[in-house]
Amino acid sequence: MKFTLSFFLSLISISLSAQPEVTKASKIMDGLAEKEKMASTSLVKNIPFENIGPTVMSGRVVDLDVNPDDPSEFYVAYASGGLWHTSNNGTSFTPIMDQSTTQNLGDIAVDWKTGVIWAGTGENNSSRSSYAGIGLLKSSDKGKSWEHMGLPDSHHIGRIHINPANPDEVVVGITGHLYSPNEERGVFKTTNGGKSWKKTLFINSETGIIDLAVSPNNFNIQYAAAWDKDRKAWNFTGNGAGSGIYKSSDGGDRWTLISKPNSGFPTGDGVGRIGLAVFNDDIVYAVHDNQYRRPESDRDDTSEEGLTKDDFKTMSVEAFLKLNNSLLDDFLKDNDFQEKYKAENVKAMVKDGAVQPKDLAAYLEDANSLLFDTPVIGAEVYRSDDGGISWTKQNEDYIDDLFYSYGYYFAQIRVDRNNPDKIYLAGVPLIASSDRGNTYKAVDGDNVHADHHALWINPVRPGHLINGNDGGVNISYDDGAHWIKNNSPEVGQFYAINIDHEKPYNVYGGLQDNGVWKGPHNAKESSRWHQTGHYPWTSIMGGDGMQIQIDNRNSSVVYTGFQFGNYYRLDLDNKKRTKIQPKHELGEKPYRFNWQTPILLSPHNQDILYLGGNKLHRSLNQGDDWEAISDDLTQGGKKGNVAYGTLTTISESPFKFGLLYTGSDDGLIHMSSNGGGSWNVISNSLPQDLWVSRVAASKHRKERVYASLNAYRWDNFEPFIYKSDDYGKTWQSITSNLPASPVNVILEDTVNDQLLFAGTDNGLYVSLDQGQHWELFQNGIPNVAVHDLVIQPEAKHLVVGTHGRSIYKADIAILQQMDPNRLSQDLVVFDIPEIKHSLGWGNSRSSWSEPNTPGIDIAFYTKKKGAFSAKILTQDKIEVSTFDLEADKGFNILSYDVAFSKQGKSDYLKKYKVELKTADDGKTYLPKGTYELVIEGNGKEEKRSIILE
Repeated sequence: MKFTLSFFLSLISISLSAQPEVTKASKIMDGLAEKEKMASTSLVKNIPFENIGPTVMSGRVVDLDVNPDDPSEFYVAYASGGLWHTSNNGTSFTPIMDQSTTQNLGDIAVDWKTGVIWAGTGENNSSRSSYAGIGLLKSSDKGKSWEHMGLPDSHHIGRIHINPANPDEVVVGITGHLYSPNEERGVFKTTNGGKSWKKTLFINSETGIIDLAVSPNNFNIQYAAAWDKDRKAWNFTGNGAGSGIYKSSDGGDRWTLISKPNSGFPTGDGVGRIGLAVFNDDIVYAVHDNQYRRPESDRDDTSEEGLTKDDFKTMSVEAFLKLNNSLLDDFLKDNDFQEKYKAENVKAMVKDGAVQPKDLAAYLEDANSLLFDTPVIGAEVYRSDDGGISWTKQNEDYIDDLFYSYGYYFAQIRVDRNNPDKIYLAGVPLIASSDRGNTYKAVDGDNVHADHHALWINPVRPGHLINGNDGGVNISYDDGAHWIKNNSPEVGQFYAINIDHEKPYNVYGGLQDNGVWKGPHNAKESSRWHQTGHYPWTSIMGGDGMQIQIDNRNSSVVYTGFQFGNYYRLDLDNKKRTKIQPKHELGEKPYRFNWQTPILLSPHNQDILYLGGNKLHRSLNQGDDWEAISDDLTQGGKKGNVAYGTLTTISESPFKFGLLYTGSDDGLIHMSSNGGGSWNVISNSLPQDLWVSRVAASKHRKERVYASLNAYRWDNFEPFIYKSDDYGKTWQSITSNLPASPVNVILEDTVNDQLLFAGTDNGLYVSLDQGQHWELFQNGIPNVAVHDLVIQPEAKHLVVGTHGRSIYKADIAILQQMDPNRLSQDLVVFDIPEIKHSLGWGNSRSSWSEPNTPGIDIAFYTKKKGAFSAKILTQDKIEVSTFDLEADKGFNILSYDVAFSKQGKSDYLKKYKVELKTADDGKTYLPKGTYELVIEGNGKEEKRSIILE
């Protein structure tokens, strides 16, 4: 294996490259305005998408707001799935901000007297997939329309409070940018309904406000939790000296730091995220993610239970060689060492000096282990009985197994309005305490997902809880002893999707914290599965669901897994699971695997599987054995607590086995033309240090390749898409007219080489001319992040995986037929698929059921808008139905119900003297046979056949 001179030169240029600039809020807002214009002029705006679910696993909830006079009515804010309303206790929900410019939410507040809703956009949890917002949105008509109310550079909003005595007075806590410093963070206040804002608390450009809590009896008394954090693609520091608690006694106009060194509350660099709950003017609680390290004496001692990883870090060679072989074998087996590493073998390696005892610990030091092994103090609860002047820690013991080591994701505390000593903590489980926070019990159950972010406690009915978590909404009436699941909204947060070739074909998808699911594309979302016991979608893997590859010879063989490269080969028919993650050798540095590790089945041989760590791995036998076919294809990683310097995307040309491309999270794209024998860096001329979200070898030209780059983790929202027609030696930008939004995926059509699709953090686009111009393509899809795209070639469907609104599909057959010649024509009418005639059309099975109604979609394209007419004729030229319509420039779809018009029926009966039955719905449907469609407009006429079999 060898690297070219260009590789080493690229490393020099990379080291000198400048950090990508943070995108200004004005440019983001301009991009949204451009997108709105594109929606009205798009050539494809009439081609519809259908949401195909699934729903039952749901997605991350960030906030709830409940009608105090009728708790069966409430709003649910999802992190990236928009705002939903229910008035029947969660039996059903209606989305109410689908027409807004974003679906990303951090917090909501409702004035129930006036119906005014405030939506703080941009998720308040600082996760990998916590998407930025555009400030504050306000609805004065219960969500029918939304108005932007400023603070566009806030990115992430922590909490909103409305003065119950004056709905025009609103106080907002802003967390600020996730990946960069900014000034629009802190506490902001308006007294005129959002027309203007005053910043009343600002700590520094890296410290924002993650929580605001208000006394239920006095809006003037407010507490703000400041959070000093620094997130990068390679590291997350979730604590800092700027973190602390502030108090206002004048409704948020002025603030005083109350978590001072003599207050009893922790101070300094180890202070992490803080959550607040106020019982009255005097009693206030705080839950704190304490990032100071535990004393050595307090850390878990598991020596009696067996060997631990840490035992080897300081163990001498002599002590290692004296270890009991059975004890050492148990450690090796329990920690998933390769089978060849038995106690005797490893002792021989240590004795010969090939490895050191500390190498056994290093063997296990991957990103996942470091995530959970950090010995921090973690969650702790403080209470003040004097309005925050002094604080007392409530828990005598460590509150383990609540935050683990990612308390930045939680820190929610609630106090029962009926009992000042009853509190709830939201973390991985949901726990409750009846003694001020000293002891706890779990109150979530089998029907409740983990990772909790929102909790409402009924102030007048103890034990009535509404909970929001990573798996949707749950309701309890007995203080968590039993829960109802309320997951009808389509709010799945997909990372990746794929399809098989069954009939009907199935769709597969990996979700944030909800595993991997499989389901038929034509399954209808309904509650009927409660009766049958068979939900059409099936969970096939837990954890955070990742990429999926399906053997096209046998769709029961599926490759998928969860975060950090933990992949498996599944035999779905026989319910078998085989772990297939490549393992490094003892003594080598562990491989680095991205959170979403890329995998690929070779299009040339479905026994050959590729998997990307920091090196590219290849298996010739379905993952049973692996070989690294590259050296490190990244810039080498960076010091930090997040896996970085990893491959993110793999592609192999369908024209040649071993013509391979890889992309990394630190901006490198490599190409090998000889199956990994040698590699060339081909990204030198592209923007540097960006996340390569996709590299895709063309399906139509051997030398063509596409790449999309994503700068989101620099808070840069520019779109970057490139095409090369010479194996990446030179690149052409095909970003064209795409508005500002990071690009997650570029997909070339399977039939038409001119047809491209691009998914961004704010929607979906299509190009009919190789990226020279893009059209907005999301009729039926709200402004949500599109993470993955795949085409089902037999059905001619584009399947869209969103990170917030589950999965959509659209029929793209007519787009696949468009070439430059057809795009220049005044009128193109597409062939109409045959439809099977039925005597049951328009009739009901019973007096209680809806009629069975047919329909045909008549699609046509016109180069310019104008008045058009459509006629349906018998073979004897009798007009059975006619239409007049105003066609848009581009693609139009005329839905025809296959029924006679009144005049058409009369003319038909005059000619044929036959009996025509009127259906239950009052329509008379055409008899079976062949009819002629004639469409006229713009001086052109086209004819097509309609066949009713």
